[in-house]
Amino acid sequence: MARIVLIGGHGKVALLLERLLVARGDEVDAVIRNPEHAADVIETGAKPVVADIETLDVDGFVDLVRGHDAVVWSAGAGGGDPRRTYAVDRDAALRSMAAAELADVRRYVMVSYFRSPDHTVPEGDSFHAYAEAKAAADEHLATTPLDWTILGPSRLTDGDGTGGIDAEASESLTVDRADVAAVAAAVLEEPATIGRTIRFNVGSTPIVDAIR
Repeated sequence: MARIVLIGGHGKVALLLERLLVARGDEVDAVIRNPEHAADVIETGAKPVVADIETLDVDGFVDLVRGHDAVVWSAGAGGGDPRRTYAVDRDAALRSMAAAELADVRRYVMVSYFRSPDHTVPEGDSFHAYAEAKAAADEHLATTPLDWTILGPSRLTDGDGTGGIDAEASESLTVDRADVAAVAAAVLEEPATIGRTIRFNVGSTPIVDAIR
């Protein structure tokens, strides 16, 4: 059994991941900003922890992650407002990494997206802030002494999941959120994924084999 803190605990992938982790016997603390989302988290078997990561300082993040075996970052500002995007997807993510180091929580899994890091999105593009924020977070994580894994799923869909992925893909296609959750659960138990960025689409290779 592992103790896992999942930051961004009310996201669609996160709620699916919580169910998988709890089902296998892990203890999951799911960090949410809105207390009205607590019931949805409780339904998965995870424990809701209410905190505003946008305003939380490093010491606050240390308190949040201390005592856990792993951090999973699945949070995001949701796009739209560049200021919030940088504040959450970049700045808060960086503070969480610093906190994980300080709290000696070495395992850190980042849920990112297929094309990150991507510095080619023009400034006038509505996707620019997100691309730059995720790139900054992913690039920094790869320089830390943490036991990190970065997940780069392609465009997310709402199917039931196939249990298979293509982790050798050269272009972004699609993948079900259920399979992204399954990949996140699997990498937490697979030491061979440490220090790797895994980009993937839906595919025919069983997830446990694909991530090795």
